[in-house]
Amino acid sequence: MQKERAIPEGYMTVGELAKKMGTTVRTLQYYDQEGVLSPSAESIGGRRLYTYKDMIRLHQILSLKSLGFSLSDIKDRLISLNTPAEVADILAQQASVVKEKIEVLSESLNAIEALKEEVLQMQTVDFKKYADIIINLQLDNEYYWLIKHFDSDTLDHIRSRFDIESGRLFMDRFNQLNEDIIALKKSGIAPDDEKAQRLAEQFWNMVMEFTDGDLRMLPKLMKFGNLKGENRDWVQKQTIVNEYIQPALNIYLSKIGVNPFEEVR
Repeated sequence: MQKERAIPEGYMTVGELAKKMGTTVRTLQYYDQEGVLSPSAESIGGRRLYTYKDMIRLHQILSLKSLGFSLSDIKDRLISLNTPAEVADILAQQASVVKEKIEVLSESLNAIEALKEEVLQMQTVDFKKYADIIINLQLDNEYYWLIKHFDSDTLDHIRSRFDIESGRLFMDRFNQLNEDIIALKKSGIAPDDEKAQRLAEQFWNMVMEFTDGDLRMLPKLMKFGNLKGENRDWVQKQTIVNEYIQPALNIYLSKIGVNPFEEVR
C-alpha cells in the first residue's frame, strides 16, 4: 500500500466509500482484516484510501454476500478486474447467480401463493394437512391440491401406504391408465369389449392397491369424480374417464362376482 500526503483525485476515504455504497465503516474494516478488500493507499496522516476500482470490487463482494455466499467463497470468486473482459466475466457470473436465486425465489413465491389458496379453500386450521401440501409443492407434484379434499383418516392411510417415491410411481401409473381409457373411449370400443374389460380390471386392481382392500374407502374416493370449480382440465379428464370406465367396471365386477357396495354395508 503506497503512502499519500493528501487525498488525491480518484481516491476516497473509508467513510466516503461506505457512504457511497450504503454500508458501514466497520464492515469495510472487517473486510480488510479478512483480506477480502484492502485499501489501495494510505495518506500520511494514516487515512485508508480506496479507489473506484475498489468500489467495483466492493459492489461485487456485497452482491455475493447478499446472495448467501460466505467470505471464504467470495475470496475464491474475486478476480483482478484489470481488463474489460475480466470485469465482464465477473458480472456474467453474478448475473448467473442472481438468475438462479430469482428462479428459487419465484418457485418459493408460487408455493406460498398456492398454499395460501389451499388454506383459504379448506376453511380450517390443519397443520398436518398444510405440511403434506408443502411437501408436495416442493416435489413439484401437480396434484398437491387434491390433498385438501382428503379427510384425516384417508391421509393417514395414504401416509402409511406410500412414501414419496411409491406415491409418485402410483400416480404415474394411474395417469397412464386414464390416458389408455380415454384413447379406448375415442376409438368407440364398447364397455363389454375384451380391451375395455382389461382396463376395467387394471382400474379395479389400482383401487384395491390404493385402499389396501378396505372397501369402506370407496364412497370417499367416488367424491373425487364430482369435484367442481378448480383444476378444470384434471376434473374434465377424470369425468371422461369415469363415464367410460364405470359401465365397464360394473360388467367386470359382475363377472368376478363382486359387489363392493354390498360388502361396505
